[in-house]
Amino acid sequence: MSSHGQAAWELLLPAAGAPARRRGRALQEALREAVRSGRLTAGTRLPSTRALAADLGVSRGLVTEAYEQLTAEGYLRSDRGAGTWVGDAARATHARGDAHGPAAGAHTRGDARGSAAGARARTGSGPDAGARARGGSGPGAGRSEVRVDFHPGTPDLSLFPRAAWSAAQRAVLARLTHPALGYPDPRGLPELREALAGMLTRRRGVVADPERLVVCSGVAQASTLLGFVLRARGLDAVGIEDPGSPEHGRLFASTGLGTVWLPLDEEGLLPEPLTASGVRAVVVTPSHQFPSGISWSAERRAALLDWARAVDGYVLEDDYDGDFRYDRAPVGALQGLDPERVVYAGSVSKSLAPGLRLGWMLVPEDLLGEVVERKRTMDLGNPVLDQAVLAEFVTRGGYDRQLRRCQRAYRERRDVLLAALAEHLPGTRVSGIAAGLHVIARVPERYGPPERFLTRAAEAGVALRPLEEYGTARPGDGDVRLVIGYAHLPPSAVTAGIRLVAEAVGRE
Repeated sequence: MSSHGQAAWELLLPAAGAPARRRGRALQEALREAVRSGRLTAGTRLPSTRALAADLGVSRGLVTEAYEQLTAEGYLRSDRGAGTWVGDAARATHARGDAHGPAAGAHTRGDARGSAAGARARTGSGPDAGARARGGSGPGAGRSEVRVDFHPGTPDLSLFPRAAWSAAQRAVLARLTHPALGYPDPRGLPELREALAGMLTRRRGVVADPERLVVCSGVAQASTLLGFVLRARGLDAVGIEDPGSPEHGRLFASTGLGTVWLPLDEEGLLPEPLTASGVRAVVVTPSHQFPSGISWSAERRAALLDWARAVDGYVLEDDYDGDFRYDRAPVGALQGLDPERVVYAGSVSKSLAPGLRLGWMLVPEDLLGEVVERKRTMDLGNPVLDQAVLAEFVTRGGYDRQLRRCQRAYRERRDVLLAALAEHLPGTRVSGIAAGLHVIARVPERYGPPERFLTRAAEAGVALRPLEEYGTARPGDGDVRLVIGYAHLPPSAVTAGIRLVAEAVGRE
């Protein structure tokens, strides 16, 4: 082993000495950081799992799990029979200058002008323009006759931790000084940015400098902030996943940007159509693609970042449900591979409640000044009290406890849904079940055709969302493809809803 490699292995020793319950995560974090920092350079061959386990004094299973996790995220690559190597996808973050980044309007990457060649789907065209983000339908639309609503996108709001949140509010009000109630830093309260940076680094594997974290009103505002900045730099279109969330197109349209639908397969975004599109910015959901439920392969993650570097472009990573994983380890965020090309956005909308309107974005250095200035002119920053309460909640461990509580509840509901589909609609194939708050159900043709299926389900009082509303593809095989949300429904309602559908579509 080279001296360079030996130094890198020494960096893993503190992780090996971590408490047993978190040793595996610590080892993954240390190895990830060794790649990011350049201590392990691209092309470096890693020792075998047996050898590294022996050197570190840990179980071989821990090392194997770490290698597999970082290979899935794109930090490592593995060739059958040839060992494991450091991949070339990761890039280190740039050293930070002024805490607010470049002055607004300073384009250190040049004019950054771009145009979109090829077909463009403007807002209001393409997939059903009425489909709401993550499947939420308009307030009150047809609600009076709906008995069971399977539309995706809503968590169980009864799980909101009222007592713990109230305790955090009281603690904050007791200590918050009078000057703290003045106009806030548009980036957000320093204590919240510190708390979120630590949490996101630990849970999602991102590169989280608190100085480059901007508190915002959810992913929706993160998208519009970025859209305004890109439009000011001369871009005129953004690529979005096909299938994907129609709301992305509407949000960017509000900033003057058009959208180009970019096709996916089972591994992620197809590189050729992306290159041919002419766009220089895309919005993606690589950890748990919405709505298909796939996790992008390491190869497609690397290809996307190669594209962004080649065109001097940017990627908006919408990590809309990154905290909910049931049957597999969470796949780390794409942003960790190249924090200077990826804008990472997330929120508490699925973990706590969308009505809180609290989210965050991690911004590349080159965009930071312009994003912060746009945030300042848009709303002067998020409410101080709400930010302080969330900081208290995260710091005191309440957020982690809430995630564990939700995860248990949602896993149970997912399992109930799978059992109900198997019993009442046998032959249904289900995908995207390992994570998130929805599944894709492909109901056999014998229950169709799709239009009849959906009509009869609606007549029975069951609201369903077909997959075709989220993209441009129109399969002609006769199967009924559904995006079924389950997190907001009690188990009994999940079972009852599927039974109602089966009875409705089974009658002559």
